[in-house]
Amino acid sequence: MKQLAILLSEILFSWLAIQLFLAIIFLSQLRETPKRLLPDGQLPKTAIILSLLGDYRGSNPCLFNSLQSLLNQNYPRYDLKIIVDNVDDSTWKIANDTIKELKANHAQISSLKWRNNNCSLKCSSLVQTVSELDITYQVVALVNADTVFHPDWLRELVNPLIHPKVGATTGIPWYIPNGRYWGTLVRYLWNIPVVVQMCLYRIPWNGTLAIKRELFFQAGLLEKWGKSYAEDILIHDVLKKHGLQVKFVPSLIMLNREECRLPNLIYWLRHQFFAFRLYHPQWWAVVIGSFFSIVLPNALLLLSICMLFTKQWQVAVIFLSAYCFYMLGLVLLAVLLELNLQKILVRRGEKTTKLTFFTLMKIFIGVALTQHTSGLAMISSWWISKVR
Repeated sequence: MKQLAILLSEILFSWLAIQLFLAIIFLSQLRETPKRLLPDGQLPKTAIILSLLGDYRGSNPCLFNSLQSLLNQNYPRYDLKIIVDNVDDSTWKIANDTIKELKANHAQISSLKWRNNNCSLKCSSLVQTVSELDITYQVVALVNADTVFHPDWLRELVNPLIHPKVGATTGIPWYIPNGRYWGTLVRYLWNIPVVVQMCLYRIPWNGTLAIKRELFFQAGLLEKWGKSYAEDILIHDVLKKHGLQVKFVPSLIMLNREECRLPNLIYWLRHQFFAFRLYHPQWWAVVIGSFFSIVLPNALLLLSICMLFTKQWQVAVIFLSAYCFYMLGLVLLAVLLELNLQKILVRRGEKTTKLTFFTLMKIFIGVALTQHTSGLAMISSWWISKVR
């Protein structure tokens, strides 16, 4: 049993080393020297599409600030296209009142005219809005309503599209690690390895995403959206088949400050894993990574408890020490990424989270909670047959 304890401990530490290596690659991409922003005359006319369907129907505490930031972009030629489920939805009034208050003549709001039974509501809304754009638009940007966008956001997002080999550009979501609810912390910790994967696999995020307009028709993207549950993950493979790439923009780390309750988070995570299973280019790698991240460390913890009951003290110490060092390593990895991303957020004038001793202790506890929550959501996602 002692040899087994040593072997499992070595495997677990090797997996931690792999995660650290991938995180270093991710951080190296963050340090990429930003390209000089294009002057106004070279920036293409862009349509920003904000779909307030699916999870974004109904009242949203962040919607006003999000709309205000989108309508005040430092960009010469762009329009904001807002699509709502129907005129009776509360988001219609919020969006309409915001447009009137800001006297924004470059924003239009419309409702969903048809619901495609072969795709999600959001994909239906995107297909409808893109199909109605005139040929003067050269770029389409997708956003979510839970983010506030800094003034140069659109300029930074569109800038890399000038390269002929870049078909789409994207940023990544980042969450706050502190709050009233444990769900807020679990979402933050779950998101850390996800954003590393997104950058390594060049998987775009629908909350900050720009696509060259001609690709919707040349690459058949609209047709694929008409048969899809998620609109963003599949873009990587579509562009790859046409010799194009998704460009990650390091400066576009978009901070989400919304709180999240744990039961709501589990429901949301199930849908995330469901979308990964359908469209992730390396779904098998997600499954293997989840095994090493969730099953293996908890197996060591369980074995240590069993060894204590059978009074095999030395073996129990090996198992328990390996588990604790691994969990501590994950906390330090989270802190490393947080401190590096805070540098980008501080340059934008964002208020960042102070990593106090209390916050670090919550993160240590939250790592274990995240493992169990993520594992539960992933397993349950295999049996999803309907999405509400």
